[in-house]
Amino acid sequence: MSESREVLLVMHPDRETTKDAAREVATRFSEAGIGLRVIDDEVKELIEHDSLDELCTLVAPHDDPARGAELVLVLGGDGTLLRAVELARPAGVPVLGVNLGRVGFLTEADSDALTETVQRVVSREYTVEERMTIDVTVSVEGRIVARTWALNEASVEKSTRERILDALIEVDGRPVSAFGCDGVLCATPTGSTAYAFSAGGPIIWPDVEALLVVPSNAHAMFSRPLVVSRDSVITVGIDPFGSPAVLTCDGLRHIALPRGARVEVVAGEVPVRLARLHPGPFTDRLVHKFSLPVKSWRERHAR
Repeated sequence: MSESREVLLVMHPDRETTKDAAREVATRFSEAGIGLRVIDDEVKELIEHDSLDELCTLVAPHDDPARGAELVLVLGGDGTLLRAVELARPAGVPVLGVNLGRVGFLTEADSDALTETVQRVVSREYTVEERMTIDVTVSVEGRIVARTWALNEASVEKSTRERILDALIEVDGRPVSAFGCDGVLCATPTGSTAYAFSAGGPIIWPDVEALLVVPSNAHAMFSRPLVVSRDSVITVGIDPFGSPAVLTCDGLRHIALPRGARVEVVAGEVPVRLARLHPGPFTDRLVHKFSLPVKSWRERHAR
Protein backbone atom coordinates (compact mmCIF):
# COMPACT_ATOMS: atom_id res chain seq x y z
CA MET A 1 0.00 0.00 0.00
CA SER A 2 1.51 3.34 -1.06
CA GLU A 3 2.17 6.08 1.44
CA SER A 4 -0.37 8.90 1.53
CA ARG A 5 1.25 12.31 1.06
CA GLU A 6 -0.24 15.73 1.81
CA VAL A 7 1.07 19.28 1.51
CA LEU A 8 -0.40 22.37 3.14
CA LEU A 9 -0.51 25.41 0.85
CA VAL A 10 -0.28 28.88 2.38
CA MET A 11 -0.45 31.85 0.05
CA HIS A 12 -0.93 35.57 -0.26
CA PRO A 13 -4.62 35.65 -1.27
CA ASP A 14 -4.77 39.13 -2.82
CA ARG A 15 -2.40 38.83 -5.77
CA GLU A 16 -3.41 37.57 -9.18
CA THR A 17 0.03 36.00 -9.66
CA THR A 18 -0.52 34.00 -6.47
CA LYS A 19 -3.81 32.67 -7.76
CA ASP A 20 -2.20 31.57 -11.01
CA ALA A 21 0.57 29.83 -9.08
CA ALA A 22 -1.96 28.11 -6.81
CA ARG A 23 -3.79 26.73 -9.83
CA GLU A 24 -0.57 25.22 -11.16
CA VAL A 25 0.41 23.77 -7.77
CA ALA A 26 -3.02 22.20 -7.25
CA THR A 27 -3.06 20.64 -10.71
CA ARG A 28 0.48 19.22 -10.55
CA PHE A 29 0.10 17.80 -7.05
CA SER A 30 -3.20 16.19 -8.04
CA GLU A 31 -1.53 14.56 -11.06
CA ALA A 32 1.22 13.24 -8.76
CA GLY A 33 -1.28 11.81 -6.28
CA ILE A 34 -0.33 14.24 -3.52
CA GLY A 35 -3.15 15.70 -1.44
CA LEU A 36 -3.26 19.46 -1.09
CA ARG A 37 -4.68 21.25 1.93
CA VAL A 38 -5.56 24.94 1.75
CA ILE A 39 -6.66 27.40 4.42
CA ASP A 40 -10.34 28.01 3.85
CA ASP A 41 -10.36 31.77 4.42
CA GLU A 42 -7.56 32.26 1.86
CA VAL A 43 -9.00 30.52 -1.17
CA LYS A 44 -12.75 31.11 -1.19
CA GLU A 45 -12.61 33.35 -4.25
CA LEU A 46 -10.09 31.12 -6.00
CA ILE A 47 -12.18 27.99 -5.52
CA GLU A 48 -15.44 29.67 -6.48
CA HIS A 49 -13.97 30.84 -9.79
CA ASP A 50 -11.85 27.83 -10.73
CA SER A 51 -13.59 24.84 -9.15
CA LEU A 52 -10.42 23.74 -7.37
CA ASP A 53 -12.40 22.22 -4.54
CA GLU A 54 -12.01 18.83 -6.25
CA LEU A 55 -8.21 19.18 -6.12
CA CYS A 56 -7.76 20.22 -2.50
CA THR A 57 -9.07 19.89 1.05
CA LEU A 58 -10.18 22.96 2.96
CA VAL A 59 -8.84 23.28 6.51
CA ALA A 60 -9.44 25.92 9.16
CA PRO A 61 -6.42 27.90 10.46
CA HIS A 62 -7.32 27.11 14.09
CA ASP A 63 -7.57 23.34 13.52
CA ASP A 64 -3.81 22.59 13.49
CA PRO A 65 -3.83 22.44 9.67
CA ALA A 66 -0.18 21.36 9.25
CA ARG A 67 -0.45 18.32 11.52
CA GLY A 68 0.44 15.20 9.56
CA ALA A 69 1.48 17.09 6.43
CA GLU A 70 4.79 16.36 4.74
CA LEU A 71 5.48 20.00 3.94
CA VAL A 72 4.04 23.51 4.08
CA LEU A 73 4.42 25.19 0.69
CA VAL A 74 4.28 29.00 0.70
CA LEU A 75 3.41 31.23 -2.25
CA GLY A 76 4.29 34.82 -1.36
CA GLY A 77 6.99 36.85 0.34
CA ASP A 78 8.61 36.68 3.76
CA GLY A 79 5.46 37.97 5.48
CA THR A 80 3.43 35.07 4.07
CA LEU A 81 6.18 32.63 5.03
CA LEU A 82 6.24 33.90 8.62
CA ARG A 83 2.49 33.37 8.76
CA ALA A 84 2.98 29.82 7.50
CA VAL A 85 5.69 29.19 10.10
CA GLU A 86 3.10 29.87 12.82
CA LEU A 87 1.11 26.91 11.50
CA ALA A 88 4.05 24.62 10.80
CA ARG A 89 6.17 25.04 13.94
CA PRO A 90 3.83 23.30 16.45
CA ALA A 91 3.59 20.29 14.12
CA GLY A 92 7.32 20.17 13.34
CA VAL A 93 6.61 20.37 9.62
CA PRO A 94 9.20 21.98 7.29
CA VAL A 95 8.29 25.12 5.32
CA LEU A 96 9.28 25.77 1.70
CA GLY A 97 8.76 29.25 0.26
CA VAL A 98 8.36 30.34 -3.35
CA ASN A 99 8.96 34.09 -3.57
CA LEU A 100 6.15 36.07 -5.17
CA GLY A 101 7.01 39.21 -3.23
CA ARG A 102 10.10 41.43 -3.23
CA VAL A 103 13.39 40.29 -1.62
CA GLY A 104 11.94 37.12 -0.07
CA PHE A 105 15.04 36.35 1.97
CA LEU A 106 13.44 33.39 3.75
CA THR A 107 11.98 31.91 0.60
CA GLU A 108 13.87 29.21 -1.28
CA ALA A 109 12.81 29.68 -4.89
CA ASP A 110 11.67 32.49 -7.16
CA SER A 111 8.39 32.51 -9.05
CA ASP A 112 10.00 31.51 -12.35
CA ALA A 113 11.14 28.26 -10.72
CA LEU A 114 7.68 27.22 -9.51
CA THR A 115 7.34 24.24 -11.85
CA GLU A 116 10.78 22.93 -10.90
CA THR A 117 10.03 23.48 -7.20
CA VAL A 118 6.82 21.47 -7.34
CA GLN A 119 8.63 18.66 -9.15
CA ARG A 120 11.38 18.65 -6.51
CA VAL A 121 8.71 18.31 -3.82
CA VAL A 122 7.05 15.47 -5.72
CA SER A 123 10.42 13.69 -5.98
CA ARG A 124 11.36 14.57 -2.37
CA GLU A 125 14.49 16.30 -3.65
CA TYR A 126 14.91 18.70 -0.76
CA THR A 127 16.72 18.84 2.55
CA VAL A 128 15.56 20.26 5.88
CA GLU A 129 17.48 22.55 8.22
CA GLU A 130 16.50 23.86 11.64
CA ARG A 131 16.50 27.55 12.48
CA MET A 132 16.82 28.97 15.97
CA THR A 133 13.84 30.82 17.44
CA ILE A 134 13.41 33.01 20.53
CA ASP A 135 10.98 32.63 23.42
CA VAL A 136 9.64 35.89 24.85
CA THR A 137 8.15 36.51 28.28
CA VAL A 138 6.46 39.71 29.47
CA SER A 139 6.19 40.46 33.17
CA VAL A 140 4.78 43.33 35.20
CA GLU A 141 5.78 43.74 38.85
CA GLY A 142 7.18 40.21 38.88
CA ARG A 143 4.01 38.63 37.44
CA ILE A 144 4.14 36.99 34.01
CA VAL A 145 1.39 38.43 31.83
CA ALA A 146 2.26 37.05 28.38
CA ARG A 147 4.40 34.49 26.57
CA THR A 148 5.14 34.37 22.87
CA TRP A 149 7.94 33.56 20.40
CA ALA A 150 9.55 34.67 17.14
CA LEU A 151 11.63 33.33 14.28
CA ASN A 152 13.01 36.72 13.20
CA GLU A 153 12.75 39.24 16.01
CA ALA A 154 10.94 40.58 19.05
CA SER A 155 10.64 44.36 18.79
CA VAL A 156 9.93 46.59 21.78
CA GLU A 157 8.87 49.98 20.44
CA LYS A 158 7.28 53.20 21.61
CA SER A 159 3.52 53.07 21.25
CA THR A 160 3.06 56.74 20.31
CA ARG A 161 4.97 58.68 17.69
CA GLU A 162 5.34 61.78 19.86
CA ARG A 163 7.04 60.15 22.85
CA ILE A 164 10.46 58.59 23.41
CA LEU A 165 10.77 55.06 24.79
CA ASP A 166 13.00 54.94 27.88
CA ALA A 167 14.52 51.47 28.01
CA LEU A 168 17.09 49.60 30.10
CA ILE A 169 19.00 46.75 28.45
CA GLU A 170 20.18 43.89 30.65
CA VAL A 171 22.17 40.81 29.70
CA ASP A 172 22.23 37.86 32.09
CA GLY A 173 20.71 39.94 34.86
CA ARG A 174 23.29 42.73 34.64
CA PRO A 175 22.47 46.22 33.29
CA VAL A 176 24.32 47.20 30.11
CA SER A 177 22.87 50.53 29.03
CA ALA A 178 19.82 52.75 29.48
CA PHE A 179 18.66 55.29 26.91
CA GLY A 180 15.77 56.93 25.15
CA CYS A 181 15.00 55.40 21.77
CA ASP A 182 12.39 54.48 19.22
CA GLY A 183 12.74 50.82 20.14
CA VAL A 184 14.93 47.80 20.84
CA LEU A 185 15.05 44.70 18.62
CA CYS A 186 16.07 41.27 19.88
CA ALA A 187 16.74 39.05 16.88
CA THR A 188 17.90 35.59 15.87
CA PRO A 189 20.58 35.01 13.22
CA THR A 190 17.72 34.37 10.79
CA GLY A 191 16.20 37.72 11.73
CA SER A 192 19.50 39.55 11.33
CA THR A 193 18.73 40.04 7.61
CA ALA A 194 15.26 41.44 8.30
CA TYR A 195 14.13 44.32 10.56
CA ALA A 196 17.37 44.20 12.57
CA PHE A 197 19.38 44.75 9.38
CA SER A 198 17.26 47.77 8.45
CA ALA A 199 17.88 49.19 11.95
CA GLY A 200 21.66 48.99 11.46
CA GLY A 201 22.44 45.58 12.91
CA PRO A 202 25.04 43.14 11.56
CA ILE A 203 24.29 40.12 9.42
CA ILE A 204 24.82 36.87 11.33
CA TRP A 205 25.22 33.58 9.48
CA PRO A 206 22.27 31.31 10.42
CA ASP A 207 24.46 28.52 11.82
CA VAL A 208 25.95 30.91 14.41
CA GLU A 209 24.43 30.23 17.82
CA ALA A 210 23.83 33.77 19.05
CA LEU A 211 21.27 36.43 19.91
CA LEU A 212 21.31 39.98 18.56
CA VAL A 213 20.26 43.23 20.30
CA VAL A 214 19.77 46.31 18.10
CA PRO A 215 18.68 49.69 19.53
CA SER A 216 16.66 51.82 17.12
CA ASN A 217 17.46 55.54 16.99
CA ALA A 218 18.86 55.57 20.52
CA HIS A 219 19.75 58.87 22.20
CA ALA A 220 22.97 57.61 23.80
CA MET A 221 26.73 57.48 23.41
CA PHE A 222 26.70 53.69 23.72
CA SER A 223 23.93 52.22 21.61
CA ARG A 224 25.75 49.79 19.34
CA PRO A 225 24.26 46.44 18.37
CA LEU A 226 25.22 43.60 20.72
CA VAL A 227 25.81 39.96 19.77
CA VAL A 228 25.51 37.72 22.81
CA SER A 229 25.59 33.99 23.54
CA ARG A 230 22.71 31.70 22.70
CA ASP A 231 22.61 30.90 26.43
CA SER A 232 22.25 34.54 27.46
CA VAL A 233 19.09 36.14 28.83
CA ILE A 234 18.24 39.52 27.31
CA THR A 235 15.90 41.81 29.20
CA VAL A 236 14.38 45.06 27.98
CA GLY A 237 12.93 47.04 30.87
CA ILE A 238 10.42 49.85 30.30
CA ASP A 239 10.84 52.90 32.56
CA PRO A 240 8.03 52.84 35.17
CA PHE A 241 7.83 56.64 34.93
CA GLY A 242 8.12 56.82 31.16
CA SER A 243 5.85 55.98 28.25
CA PRO A 244 4.12 52.66 27.54
CA ALA A 245 5.35 50.52 24.65
CA VAL A 246 4.31 47.68 22.38
CA LEU A 247 5.94 44.30 21.76
CA THR A 248 5.74 42.93 18.23
CA CYS A 249 7.03 39.48 17.24
CA ASP A 250 7.73 38.80 13.56
CA GLY A 251 5.34 41.61 12.68
CA LEU A 252 2.44 39.28 13.54
CA ARG A 253 1.87 39.12 17.29
CA HIS A 254 1.36 42.36 19.24
CA ILE A 255 1.29 42.86 23.01
CA ALA A 256 0.74 46.21 24.76
CA LEU A 257 3.43 46.92 27.36
CA PRO A 258 2.49 49.13 30.32
CA ARG A 259 5.00 51.34 32.12
CA GLY A 260 7.41 49.24 34.16
CA ALA A 261 6.99 46.10 32.03
CA ARG A 262 9.97 43.80 31.46
CA VAL A 263 10.48 41.77 28.29
CA GLU A 264 12.75 38.73 28.64
CA VAL A 265 14.17 37.06 25.54
CA VAL A 266 15.94 33.67 25.46
CA ALA A 267 16.77 31.09 22.82
CA GLY A 268 13.62 29.21 21.84
CA GLU A 269 12.92 25.63 22.84
CA VAL A 270 11.18 24.78 19.55
CA PRO A 271 13.05 25.51 16.29
CA VAL A 272 11.55 26.23 12.89
CA ARG A 273 12.26 23.74 10.10
CA LEU A 274 12.95 25.16 6.63
CA ALA A 275 13.08 23.04 3.49
CA ARG A 276 15.98 23.74 1.16
CA LEU A 277 16.37 22.96 -2.53
CA HIS A 278 19.85 24.39 -2.94
CA PRO A 279 22.70 23.16 -0.70
CA GLY A 280 24.95 26.16 -1.39
CA PRO A 281 26.42 28.28 1.43
CA PHE A 282 24.62 31.20 3.04
CA THR A 283 27.15 33.54 1.41
CA ASP A 284 25.70 32.77 -2.04
CA ARG A 285 22.16 33.43 -0.80
CA LEU A 286 23.26 36.75 0.68
CA VAL A 287 24.89 37.89 -2.55
CA HIS A 288 21.90 36.78 -4.65
CA LYS A 289 19.14 38.26 -2.48
CA PHE A 290 20.83 41.63 -1.97
CA SER A 291 22.38 41.75 -5.47
CA LEU A 292 25.76 42.44 -3.89
CA PRO A 293 28.67 43.44 -6.18
CA VAL A 294 31.33 40.74 -6.02
CA LYS A 295 33.70 42.11 -8.63
CA SER A 296 36.31 44.71 -7.83
CA TRP A 297 35.91 48.29 -8.96
CA ARG A 298 38.48 47.76 -11.70
CA GLU A 299 36.73 44.64 -13.00
CA ARG A 300 33.35 46.39 -13.12
CA HIS A 301 34.75 49.33 -15.03
CA ALA A 302 37.17 47.52 -17.32
CA ARG A 303 37.01 48.45 -20.99
